[in-house]
Amino acid sequence: MARYDFRCRTCDVLFEIERPMASSGDPAACPEGHSDTVKLLSKIAVLAGASPGRMMAPTAPVGGGGGGCGGACACAH
Repeated sequence: MARYDFRCRTCDVLFEIERPMASSGDPAACPEGHSDTVKLLSKIAVLAGASPGRMMAPTAPVGGGGGGCGGACACAH
């Protein structure tokens, strides 16, 4: 079973539904009974080499450098 986040367009309430992945695209009514809902995109972290249940700290970006802009722009720094 997976959990999916939804938002009701009528009353703007956010809610979560647990259902099988095969039913992920099925419509969902909000707790207030409205049917005009939208499924929200979830943030999913995929960590290569991490053991289950263990979070890894994000790494700093590689490259860049430069002046106060971080090196990502075309300025003369």
